[in-house]
Amino acid sequence: MVDFLLKQAHVFRENSEDMGKTLIMDSNDLERERGITIFAKNASVTYKDYQINIIDTPGHADFGGEVERTLNMADGCLLLVDAQEGPMPQTRFVLKKALQLKMKIMVIVNKIDKSGKRIDETLDAISTLFLDLASDEAQLDFPVLYAIGREGKAWNTLPTGDTSAMPATLEPIFEKIISTFQEPAGDPEKPFQMQVAALDHDPFKGIYAIGRIVRGRIKSGMSIVRISEDGKQSNEKIENIFVWEGLGRKKVDEASVGEIVAITGLSKAEINATLCDPSLPEFLPAIAIEAPTLQITIGGNTSPFVGQDGNILTTRQIKDRLEKELETNVSLRMVQQGERYLLSGRGELHLSVLLETLRREGFEFEVSQPEVITKEENGKTLEPYEEVTIDVPEIYRGVILTELAKRRARLKDTYIHVSDARFIYEMPTRALLGMRSQLATLTRGSFTLNSIFLGYEPLGDPLPRVRKGVLIVNESGKSNAYGLNIAQGRGSIFIGPGEDVYEGMVIGENAKDEDIEINVCKGKQLTNMRSKSSDGIIQLTPPVVMSLEVALNFIMKDELLEITPKNIRLRKRYLDKGERSRMAKKG
Repeated sequence: MVDFLLKQAHVFRENSEDMGKTLIMDSNDLERERGITIFAKNASVTYKDYQINIIDTPGHADFGGEVERTLNMADGCLLLVDAQEGPMPQTRFVLKKALQLKMKIMVIVNKIDKSGKRIDETLDAISTLFLDLASDEAQLDFPVLYAIGREGKAWNTLPTGDTSAMPATLEPIFEKIISTFQEPAGDPEKPFQMQVAALDHDPFKGIYAIGRIVRGRIKSGMSIVRISEDGKQSNEKIENIFVWEGLGRKKVDEASVGEIVAITGLSKAEINATLCDPSLPEFLPAIAIEAPTLQITIGGNTSPFVGQDGNILTTRQIKDRLEKELETNVSLRMVQQGERYLLSGRGELHLSVLLETLRREGFEFEVSQPEVITKEENGKTLEPYEEVTIDVPEIYRGVILTELAKRRARLKDTYIHVSDARFIYEMPTRALLGMRSQLATLTRGSFTLNSIFLGYEPLGDPLPRVRKGVLIVNESGKSNAYGLNIAQGRGSIFIGPGEDVYEGMVIGENAKDEDIEINVCKGKQLTNMRSKSSDGIIQLTPPVVMSLEVALNFIMKDELLEITPKNIRLRKRYLDKGERSRMAKKG
């Protein structure tokens, strides 16, 4: 949808390469690979005599920090809902945040060309969602448009007939934006004021402080005051001012109230800081960011293979990179624990995207099992709870019911959705750990899972162990087919022949609950006797290849995940068998 808004507003030349691209705003490699928006981005288009700023935000609750700080720069919201899927958990999350800010909402029912479209049911579900979330009656009055985003088509009323023959135009959306949303409020004649909502870095210009001007105007060379969250004031001088033109930035001499700008020249910039005229230094309330719910420890790689893949290895380098991340990743928290760092985030996806980014930058490191963050209130320990929505083929209904019962999840609703069975559960966040990998195995990967944070409830009883034991390498070397054939007789294996392994490395999951040690480097014993049965070809089952996110879900408290630019290895925290036994006795 955003692609065609940019194209039809003539942001690109007709012969430009960008005219043939898709997912233009999702420029990050991880966003394209996962098919989701991770980072909020700005753009601007001109329609008739109006400048329309577009902010593309993530929908997933794990990236809620991006949503929360970005919505403060907007006056209105275009809520896209799939005509077949209807409102999803992420739809509820973003809509809730927008309504809390009293934003005007415009609903677009997208993908109305789908064969399984359910227009009436989708509209009913949207109305119910607004009834649940709206805080006043005025928010229940919202315009609805219909669209086929991938074709750049939109209508004020549901079209009838063959839509493929209809002209490709998003003019109804542009016109409805102009008639629905008001021009930005604020007095351009009052002293300048703006809150920093995002940061960007440039090797030549330095730090860009990005935000929307809420009062007055700003000029190049102007002296201002920067007020930090702790109330400290610093004198600054504006060097350059940029506004958005299409996907890029355009340098201007001045900007006025309502415009989204990027400012350079500040000695220090931080999200939530207020920039204002020295004549009226007033701090704007900090953007409220929900607290993290999951934490992991991260430290330098300590495996025997350290330094083989990456070139950024030291704890100091990891710390410097994480401190840089904290400047812009507002949902992230970090506390030093000796030679390791405790990282807290909004969920598994939030943390795994950061780890994958570090990996691609050349870092080698190891991380622990994710753990939920509890809090104390009125003498009680509370833990985070989530609403979990699972869509799965009907044949796996029993699998879902059995697995979720083990995790003591509360079934709130179940019904047939499109062609799948949909289950809606409420469950503690800790019960979600490892569930994705388990369901992937049980359903052969044919499920989708979405979750949204609900709040805190009293800490429940310990959960039963849901993962089996693992196969542990007891001798370093290179794996071979004979040794792996013995290993796969015990359970599933994670590696193939010819791979380097080390003592204490986890190379498979046992079919039973206990951990067992195995020599996958062991070769077949050679004799001068031959038999028909001993000369057969070894048939190995293809290894289970885990993504970083699945592997992070799989490990237990006594295990670590070794992450390098080329490999993801599971290992025991203590590689030596004797040391593992001693630590197990200590508890």
